[in-house]
Amino acid sequence: MTSPEEPQPLTLVEAIIPVASLILLVAVSYYLFGDAGAAGPNQVALVAATMIAAFIGWRRGHKLDALREAAVASVSSGLGAIFILLAVGSLIGTWALSGTLLAMVYYGLQILSPNFFYLSTCAICAVVAASIGSSWTVVGTIGIGLMGIGLNMELDPAITAAAVISGAYFGDTTSPLSDSANLASAAGGVELYQHVRETALTSGTALAIAMGVFWLLGRPGTFDASEKIDAIRSAVTITPWLFVPLVVVVALSAFKVPAFTSIFLGALVGGVLAVVVSPGRVIAFADAGDGGARGLLLLKGVWLALARGYTSTTGHPVIDQLVSRGGMASMLNTIWLVITALAFGGVVEKAGVLERLISPIIERAKSAGALVAALVATVFAANVVTADQYIAIVLPGRMFKSAFQKRGLAPVVLSRTVGASATPTSALIPWNSCGAYMAATLGVATFSYAPYAIFNLLSPLLTIAAAYTGLRMLRVPDAREQASAR
Repeated sequence: MTSPEEPQPLTLVEAIIPVASLILLVAVSYYLFGDAGAAGPNQVALVAATMIAAFIGWRRGHKLDALREAAVASVSSGLGAIFILLAVGSLIGTWALSGTLLAMVYYGLQILSPNFFYLSTCAICAVVAASIGSSWTVVGTIGIGLMGIGLNMELDPAITAAAVISGAYFGDTTSPLSDSANLASAAGGVELYQHVRETALTSGTALAIAMGVFWLLGRPGTFDASEKIDAIRSAVTITPWLFVPLVVVVALSAFKVPAFTSIFLGALVGGVLAVVVSPGRVIAFADAGDGGARGLLLLKGVWLALARGYTSTTGHPVIDQLVSRGGMASMLNTIWLVITALAFGGVVEKAGVLERLISPIIERAKSAGALVAALVATVFAANVVTADQYIAIVLPGRMFKSAFQKRGLAPVVLSRTVGASATPTSALIPWNSCGAYMAATLGVATFSYAPYAIFNLLSPLLTIAAAYTGLRMLRVPDAREQASAR
């Protein structure tokens, strides 16, 4: 019995076709549908690009079953992100129902100033994210409240979202509690705290510049929030107890409870809080006109908020717009986008697209600076193609490891380059699981906030600049130096 023929390597043109097809199709989708492309057209583009990649892989000897299994495995790897999306949808729904979102806006309008709002937003999110190590948790909790405050101050939602994301991703990149930081250090074979220290040099500089830009973007002038504060008071009784769900989520995250568990428990606490502090609102939302026992109506109201989100009917347009949102159902378009993107990533990885595109880049990188620049470009391409930041950390890290060793560069140079580029840039790509999550949670399209996400843009660029200037380009002592040292 003869063994099946081995798949043949792709030509450079064959490797380019799936990626170019995806970029072209998404560009056409954006041209035709604008921000509404994420509600279906982008998913169609991803499926079409996946079929093109599968056809090319099949032509080079890959079995269709193997390509299908690669797509399924890739989608399976994203199930954790999908469940987090569902949990965040539920959390938004019950926090809107309980008044937690309005409480955050109420106090924020009194404390924060439009002059420094973007700067303050970035700083708050950076501190909290560095403390708990999760950009997704920060965006899904504090970020939502800050978006509401910005909306009531009539500030640009795209800049507000970018400030939230810039701060959150600084913490995610530099916190020893972050999953991505731990994965990047493991990819380079580096001790975690050494990786964090080295990454913090460029990330801290990027954050400082970002905060300077956000300060310049602040809107000068006076802001009278009294009318909106009175409207919030008339809609809900403001009490510090409304912050209990937020405290629960932050505390659980600080103790490294998995993100889905922390967020969904926060959603359930929000539902219980709604029943305790505003039972009348819960019953009204459950449509008590049909009758029924009080307990069942309370259960129904919370259940609806978890599933379909809350619909506010206060009569105040700004408040109703702010808190009429959430529910697992609100995340279904985003989940659809993540599934199709991960399927595309699985097929192109199986077909060998990335390896074929990256090999010539490594060969042409003659200097250490060029090698770091090539790694950053590869990480960004992996985020585009595979739609998953974890793959963008592991795959390029594995592929460039021997090249860094041959140049005598310390493993931490590899790990910090991957960490400072993979995690921040993942939020800039609409079909990446991170970009899709940020857009769905904050209600701002990825292409709208991306130009203002200063930290995410600068972090990889400063990493390249540091490499070309030789800053902290640590090297491994050779055998002779080690022997003389002994």
